[in-house]
Amino acid sequence: MECRDIRCPVHGGNAPRGINLTGKVVSDKAKRTVIVETDFAKYVYKYERSLRKRSRIPAHNPECINARTGNVVNISETRRMSKTKSFVVTGIVK
Repeated sequence: MECRDIRCPVHGGNAPRGINLTGKVVSDKAKRTVIVETDFAKYVYKYERSLRKRSRIPAHNPECINARTGNVVNISETRRMSKTKSFVVTGIVK
């Protein structure tokens, strides 16, 4: 299958730059968009403890990668593609 997506980081002209993250796809209902959930720890100085948090990031899902719900994926920051999307899926980990 040939990828004709101009926003694809491999076959198109949309170069990834900035932050690289790994997370789990929790939704793939939108067209060419997935919601990736990443977990991280934030230290709270007042209580001298770490707080576990998660963030949900909308990312562009190119046709050639085609990530689905439950996949663990790598995402990279790129130029803004819409009001909410600033990340693109670069590969599936498992």
